[in-house]
Amino acid sequence: MSDGDAKPKFKYYHYDPSKAANLSFVILFAIVSVGHLFLIVRKKTWYFIPFLVGCLFEAIGYVGRVIATGQTPNWTLGPFIMQSLLILLAPALMAASVYMMLGRLVRLLDAHHHSIVRTTWLTKIFVAGDVLSFLTQGAGGGILSNADTKKQSDLGSNVLLAGLAIQVLFFGLFIITIVIFHIRITKEPTARSFSVAAPWRQFILALYAVSFLILVRSVFRTVEYASGQDSVLLGSEIYLLILDGALMLICAVILLAYHPSRALAGYKDGVTLESLDSRGPSRGEILPMTAPGSPDKHQQVPNQPGMPGYQSSGRPSMTGYQGGYAN
Repeated sequence: MSDGDAKPKFKYYHYDPSKAANLSFVILFAIVSVGHLFLIVRKKTWYFIPFLVGCLFEAIGYVGRVIATGQTPNWTLGPFIMQSLLILLAPALMAASVYMMLGRLVRLLDAHHHSIVRTTWLTKIFVAGDVLSFLTQGAGGGILSNADTKKQSDLGSNVLLAGLAIQVLFFGLFIITIVIFHIRITKEPTARSFSVAAPWRQFILALYAVSFLILVRSVFRTVEYASGQDSVLLGSEIYLLILDGALMLICAVILLAYHPSRALAGYKDGVTLESLDSRGPSRGEILPMTAPGSPDKHQQVPNQPGMPGYQSSGRPSMTGYQGGYAN
C-alpha cells in the first residue's frame, strides 16, 4: 500500500477535554440563544435567524465536547464530528446576519452614496461569499471526518482551508466597507441620520467589535488547520476555548445588548424604515441627502402645496415669491 493510500494516523484530541469548561460554554450559549430567540420572535427580526442558528450550533457543538470528556482516552467518531463541524460552521451562520445588518443600516440612514458597494448588492455579495464559505468548510470537514487514507485527509484539510480563507477574505472586505461608510457618514451626515432615534452610532461600534472578533477567530482556525496535526494550536484546549468559543460568545452577547431590533429602530417622529419604503416621504418630512454635487440636497416637503418658500424645482426661494421676476 502506497503512502497516499495508507490509513492516516488521526488523533481526535491531543489533550483531555475539560468537562467544566465545555459545559460552561453549553450553558452560556444556550442562555444567549434563548435571549436571541425571544427578541427575534418579539421584534420580528427574522433575518437574524441565521445568527440564532449559529448560537445553537455552538451550544450543541460543545455538548459533543462534553460527551467526549466521558470517553477519554477512547474517543468515538460521533461526538468528534458533532463538535468539529458545528463549532467550525457556526460563525459562518452568525456572519450572514451581520452582513444583512449593514445593508439595513445604510437604508435606515438613507446613506446609499456613502457605501462603496451599491446597496442593492451589498447584502447579496457578502451573504453569497458567506454561503460559499459555509458550503466549502462543510464539504472539507465532511471529507476530513470520513477520511480513510492520507490522501483523503489532505484533500479534506485543503478544502476546509479554502473555505476558511474565503471567510477571512470576505470579512476583511466587509470591515473595510464598514470603516469607509463610517468615515463618510461622519464627515457628511445625511438629513435622516439626525432624525433617527435609534443609537446607530453605537451600533456601528458594535459591528466593528463583532466583525473584528469573527475575523480573529477565522484567522485562528485557518492557521490551526494549515499547521497540521502537529500544530501547537492543536496541542492545548485553551486556544480553542479562548480564540473560538470565548470570542463567539462575546459576539453573541454584544448583539444581544445591541440587538438590531433596537439599534435599527425608527425615527424620532415615529416614521419607521418599513413605512417610509412603502409610502414615500410624508408632508413636512425631511427628505434624505443625495450624493454630493447633485441638485437635490437637503429639501423639505411643504405641509401645504404652494406655501411660501416652495417652488416646483424643489429649491427654496425667497418668502412670498410666486414665480416669475418682479418688475
